[in-house]
Amino acid sequence: MATAYIVDAVRTAGGKRGGRLAGVHPVDLGAAVFDAIAERNDFDTSKIDDVITGCVSQGGQQTGDLGRYAVLASKLPDSIPAVTIDRQCGSSQQAMQFAAQGILSGTQDIVLASGIESMSRVPMGSTAMLYMKEGMGNYKSPRLEEKYPGLMFSQFAGAEMIVQKHGFTKADLDAFALESHRRAKVATEAGRFQKEIVGIEIETPEGKDIHLVDEGIRFDATLEGIAGVKLLQEGGSITAASASQICDGASAVLICSEQALKDHGLTPRARIHHVSVTAGDPVIMLEEPLFATERALKKAGMTIGDIDAYEVNEAFAPVPLAWLKYLGADPARINVHGGAIALGHPLGASGAKLMATLLGVLDATGGKYGLQTMCEGGGQANVTIVERL
Repeated sequence: MATAYIVDAVRTAGGKRGGRLAGVHPVDLGAAVFDAIAERNDFDTSKIDDVITGCVSQGGQQTGDLGRYAVLASKLPDSIPAVTIDRQCGSSQQAMQFAAQGILSGTQDIVLASGIESMSRVPMGSTAMLYMKEGMGNYKSPRLEEKYPGLMFSQFAGAEMIVQKHGFTKADLDAFALESHRRAKVATEAGRFQKEIVGIEIETPEGKDIHLVDEGIRFDATLEGIAGVKLLQEGGSITAASASQICDGASAVLICSEQALKDHGLTPRARIHHVSVTAGDPVIMLEEPLFATERALKKAGMTIGDIDAYEVNEAFAPVPLAWLKYLGADPARINVHGGAIALGHPLGASGAKLMATLLGVLDATGGKYGLQTMCEGGGQANVTIVERL
């Protein structure tokens, strides 16, 4: 049976909205991680069969098959095709899974899965707002309205529904947020991110610099400071401090067949053990990773105890908290190096970004199996399980 291997995984350090990466065009962010993959791995890049790029806000500077433009801006050969996909926050995780499926089918040997999102240059929701301003409406068609009357499928509302359903308090969310920053701080100061982060040259008021540290980490975060942030909605529990940070970034994962490893003398870091995607309730929406993980483990013939490290995207604190509670998972194994609350959530780039971090956690801890999942718009969730080699 064919096997898909991860040879390398890289990401940029996150940039805050309007921060250190805001001056970099999203195409060039993508080109930078593509170049890093080529430079770090000695192989004939003309043999890459495809580049699959996740991006959520495909408008403005991220329009027109963003992945292809990033290939053209990079040092990769212009002969390499590329496609840009959108599965909301899971876009580049889906890119990895499509890449793996191409390898497993025997139709491809080398695929570069990636994600790009500049939330400074193409703000979240800006493409939808443009058409609403022009009087062209939004995704809520008459038939969709008939089926879900009065509902706008709000992720914020879904997150608050999870808080209520699973019995969390604001104090629970604030404590989780603080731990995300603490873990990210520890990982950064210990150099745990060095292997996965690609330096990006930027212009600052002081001159040129290389962006190497995730800008969103609050190294001096306190529970009192987090608790004092105002609520996102009256009567709710979630604040900006217990939600993922708006972020600029790019990521890339090199996935190969066994034959490609032999042909190019490449050494794999991990084997892709399982990939799946599910969908459920589009209203509470962000709860789907719970059920998607349960199903994935069953299909893989595993239990949560078999997994040594998990990356569960911190879109909002109640999502990983509910995931831990539902699956009876070990809190010490989740987002070991911090999550999106501290490190940022560059939408379409987050899936491949999490894989780069997950592999780093497995290396640091000596773990064998890792699992990543994330909530996605419309009530969907991807699950990827890897085995470190």
